[in-house]
Amino acid sequence: MIEAAMIWNEPNNKSHWNPDLDPDWAIYADTVIRAGRSIAAINPQVTRVLGGMSPIDPSWVEKMRGHGALDAVDVVAVHGFPLDWNLWPIHAWPDKIAEIEAVVPDKPVWATEVGVGSFGADEVQVFGLERTAELLLGRVPNVYWYSLFDLPQEWGAETRHREAEGSSYYRHFHMGLIRADGSPKPALESYARVAPHMGLMQWFHFEDPRLDDAVRIMQDLGVRKLRTGLSWADRFRPGALDWFDRQMEALAPFEVMVTYCFTPEHLGVEAHHTSCARDPQGFADFCAEMTERYAPAAAPARAAIRA
Repeated sequence: MIEAAMIWNEPNNKSHWNPDLDPDWAIYADTVIRAGRSIAAINPQVTRVLGGMSPIDPSWVEKMRGHGALDAVDVVAVHGFPLDWNLWPIHAWPDKIAEIEAVVPDKPVWATEVGVGSFGADEVQVFGLERTAELLLGRVPNVYWYSLFDLPQEWGAETRHREAEGSSYYRHFHMGLIRADGSPKPALESYARVAPHMGLMQWFHFEDPRLDDAVRIMQDLGVRKLRTGLSWADRFRPGALDWFDRQMEALAPFEVMVTYCFTPEHLGVEAHHTSCARDPQGFADFCAEMTERYAPAAAPARAAIRA
């Protein structure tokens, strides 16, 4: 069910990894090394992806190389939202890719989360989607649009400072191709024209009621590739494996990249999902468990590993 596994989401963004607890990202790098080894030990055919960076920062990638983390992954990933949060124009996408390629010439670069919201106007999102497709499809091996659904505002967004961020926070609720009430935006038609070539990135919350609708819509659109998440924090909820099983079974028709992330509060240095773990091996063990459950190696491959 899983063809690729991303190790955390946007680890150089304080909304997803607390830099006050790990200012040099040495703990994150150790987390990547442990998780990467654990995933490969279960199934070496699963592509291991360094947590998609946002902002796109070559110096951060070089720091990861210095810590040895790049040896534990197969792909380096970037995230970009130039019409909503980034300080560069949408036309600079090829340049931003080239900046990362220059410091990792030995690994492919994937754009695992790209998006333009409809916060300002639906027409802005249409332009943004079509221009992003023009700039990135064929330029990098994999591109994933964020996202299919608008995030319902009552659910809240996973950011560090929430409403204090002003309009930057409220943009999180307008990134989908389908509104929270289920009505399609004009950009959905634009996406349909590139759906076989541009994947989707869609988070599913624990016991997310939108799962079945998402699968139906994505199949109707002709989507092939999907990026989603499995939360280490959710693993400790009652019924977690039942939900994970239901989610992954529903997503079986797609080529899935799963993102392993989110620290359980009781296992963090700080009681927050953005905290580094007190013991990074616990996260690696979660990655191994999920990979074993949803991407087990074929019997001959496992036999070779044991040998």
